[in-house]
Amino acid sequence: MMKKTSIIALVCALMTAGAAQAKNMKKELNDQLGALFSSVFHADEPGAAVVLVKDGKKVYEQCFGWADKDTKAPVTPNTNFCIASVSKQFSAVALLQLAEQGKLSLNDPLSKYFPEFKAPFFNDITLHHILSHTSGIPDARPRTDRDFVLTATDVNSVEYMKTLDHPNFTPGDGHYEYINPTFQLCYQIVEKVSGMPFEQYMKKNIFEPAGMKHTQYFEDGRVMENAAHGYGWDDANGLWREYDYGEESFFATKADGGIYTSINEFIKWESALRFNVVMKPLSRTKAYTPKVQIPADAEYAYQPNTSYGYGFFIQKTPGRHDIIYHTGDNGGFTIYAGKIPMTDTILLMFSTRPNIDRMGIINKAYDIIESLCPDWISATKK
Repeated sequence: MMKKTSIIALVCALMTAGAAQAKNMKKELNDQLGALFSSVFHADEPGAAVVLVKDGKKVYEQCFGWADKDTKAPVTPNTNFCIASVSKQFSAVALLQLAEQGKLSLNDPLSKYFPEFKAPFFNDITLHHILSHTSGIPDARPRTDRDFVLTATDVNSVEYMKTLDHPNFTPGDGHYEYINPTFQLCYQIVEKVSGMPFEQYMKKNIFEPAGMKHTQYFEDGRVMENAAHGYGWDDANGLWREYDYGEESFFATKADGGIYTSINEFIKWESALRFNVVMKPLSRTKAYTPKVQIPADAEYAYQPNTSYGYGFFIQKTPGRHDIIYHTGDNGGFTIYAGKIPMTDTILLMFSTRPNIDRMGIINKAYDIIESLCPDWISATKK
């Protein structure tokens, strides 16, 4: 009896010690991440919402600064940010859903959906190419027309393709060129294939199943619930100025960058992806599988060991688990949404200011996490 009692006491002691160690680790993690992000984002400035989630639970969360300069409304976990190009993954998932239903194939040529695009090379550019930035279609939107760049919709923005007479490269030849108009094509493809308006389809098949009740696409004149403004620093006058719709280009397009959502809502999105709520495991694997390596001279989003899938970047750093992520930039909004699926770890940083070293900050955050919780990131035993 004494032996059994001793064993129980030992187990309890070990459990207590383990709980204390976990508590200390969480405190150190919060202290180090808090110091990192507090060095960038300050109270009386445009702000940010940052969260680290492990196994569905928040282990670090902190909000900084204003969501709105005029009202001084603070950023909270429920503040909705323009997530800009992070929106692309939602459009990619919509096409993958429609492919699952047999309503389209990712091998379909663009000419099937846009017969008005007359150049013969549109017969060779497929949905696979537009989702992976390997189409060769140049971004030839008329940027000198200020009214156009401020108000152009997804349909307006791809009008130039009707008369486009050359690609930048042969689709699928190994080249990568990140452009927005190819994702803007998804807007019309979803409508033509589903028979539903784009926003209606996305709400019914993406946002509602994921439980994202407060996520919206931006539209001029629409009341945007609990939305932050983006800001830019006016060096000449020494102050922050609003820098979003009306001040910066292409806020009016939806499929490539028009979603407003919060870190709390985005955690729901990540759960919906992980637990096959919005697409099947095979489709998720397709989205997270590299299609093209990003070269060091890429104009946007180069990181070492990084490729592009369907609406997601995939970073394969030796010694680490794959990091699946996307960045977003428009006006004053600077966004990072990343995860490590192998360990169910999520890191989000949604910011209302552009003048930060986003990937420098994020890489430091991952280094901190790895130093304190190596199993969350490292693919090698320590």
